[in-house]
Amino acid sequence: MNEKIRMMYSEAQVDARIRELGAAISADLDGEEVHLVCVLKGASFFACELAKRMTVPVYMDFMCVSSYGNDTRSSGEVRIVKDLDTSVEGKHVLIAEDIIDSGNTLHFLLEEFRKRGAADVKICALLSKPDRREADVTADYIGYVIPDVFVVGYGLDYAQKYRNLPYIGVLDI
Repeated sequence: MNEKIRMMYSEAQVDARIRELGAAISADLDGEEVHLVCVLKGASFFACELAKRMTVPVYMDFMCVSSYGNDTRSSGEVRIVKDLDTSVEGKHVLIAEDIIDSGNTLHFLLEEFRKRGAADVKICALLSKPDRREADVTADYIGYVIPDVFVVGYGLDYAQKYRNLPYIGVLDI
């Protein structure tokens, strides 16, 4: 491993921001049940922490969608690796995503859940990288807006490494 990692957000900063997001989402949902869809693998750390900070009824489901492989750039081709276990028809869906980069994955998921009959679909992303956006996707809740750097930690990886870092760092390759 020749990579170097510089801290961008500490574990305490990330935790505090997730608490704020959970409170905002709970206030907006006003007691309504939410179908929280965690986009695997990257959003798993974030989605679990977010669910713990929400005060509304939460049903969690998981979906694995990929457009990266082992590269640092999106291929643009989105494919479902693991689908949901239950239907989203008539449900309030909240997609928990680790990072919005090109936006292609979330654009795909928004269309997919609308086709499946979700009552509404909202997005909560821990990070957003607007300089890389290719698809017109707007998140309803964003933890942090970051510049065009490659980040790891808190579920974010580089070739499946560094997900377990308790903070978000910039990877220097």
